[in-house]
Amino acid sequence: MKRWLSGPGQLTVLRSLHFVNYATMVLVVTYFPLYFYDIGFTKLQIGAIFSIGPLLSIFSNLLAGVAADKSKALRRVLSLIFLGQIFALALLLPQKEFGVVSVLMGVFYFFQTPVNSMMDSVTLLAAEKLNRSFSAIRMFGSLGFAVCAILFGFLLKASGSDLTLWIALITVLCSLVLSFALGDFQKSATPFRFGSLWSVLKRRETLVFFGLVALVSVSHRMNDGFLAVTMKEFGASESLIGASSLASSLSEIPMFFLLSKYGHRFKELPLLAFASLMYALRMVLLSISNEPIAFVAIQTMHSVTFGIYYITALRYLQSIVPDEYRSSGQALFGMVWTGLAGLIAGTLGGWLYDAYDHAAVFRLGGVFAFMAVVGFLAVHLRRSKA
Repeated sequence: MKRWLSGPGQLTVLRSLHFVNYATMVLVVTYFPLYFYDIGFTKLQIGAIFSIGPLLSIFSNLLAGVAADKSKALRRVLSLIFLGQIFALALLLPQKEFGVVSVLMGVFYFFQTPVNSMMDSVTLLAAEKLNRSFSAIRMFGSLGFAVCAILFGFLLKASGSDLTLWIALITVLCSLVLSFALGDFQKSATPFRFGSLWSVLKRRETLVFFGLVALVSVSHRMNDGFLAVTMKEFGASESLIGASSLASSLSEIPMFFLLSKYGHRFKELPLLAFASLMYALRMVLLSISNEPIAFVAIQTMHSVTFGIYYITALRYLQSIVPDEYRSSGQALFGMVWTGLAGLIAGTLGGWLYDAYDHAAVFRLGGVFAFMAVVGFLAVHLRRSKA
């Protein structure tokens, strides 16, 4: 046991936890919809089930973050989150009725959506104490997503989609076991106070940052939400759509490695402006493309959009939110990144797609991203003059 509590042991635990957590993410994002389709749900019903996640994440992220900061027990909150997922998945196994499945998926999402925020929070704290970079640990999540996207695809093709929930149970169970081995990286002499948290969050620089995060996040979610549908309309096969997902997850790994080595040499706000500009370019290219293979190629820009943006945004958040409120800050970031942006991108993007076409959706995503470019540069210039 002492071996796992050591520095190298904790690095292994954190990297493994990211790997298996993103293995679960592969199933939720890619293979759960196929499972629901195979048991007879319509596309409208599947869409309704997956719209529950962004809505619930607004509440569950904040609840998990405040609970972690208030109790100073982030690792226990993580364990409870994984236990909740196991409970929901176990109840889902025999269910085929849409109403029951929707309720149980709501329970699952309540526990699943805060995971990434809480994982990022504990990893940032651990990286600081272990003298390692966040991106060098987080890149194992991308590796897990890429490897398991292929592995689970072959496995489910050979055995059928009935195994989907069983595989998810195994990956979440592995996450639970690993969470028990996590060290306590949340020790702080400063007690948690809601008043102090509010004073941090209502500061102008914090509000502006979250506002700019929302702009880029909407652009990102429009890519996630409408790329597969667009590719399908242009005649792409399921395997080619899967290749686009694989291309994006693989492309971010070398960027995470580069940022772990050289990211500290660059200021956060100019990097965020650059990543937002790349998002705008990515959206424009998606809006004018009409060949399935072109969409796959464009997804390699995930490295210079999400790869740079996500790591740098968390680094900047770390500089404006004290350690004792780290989980709450991460939770608010997750609320904006997943919940608010997902709702805006889904409703506004869906309306535009029905009223016009895919080009209108991606053009609007480009506008949102370019607004963020202007915003990040303006904040940087303002801080430089101060």
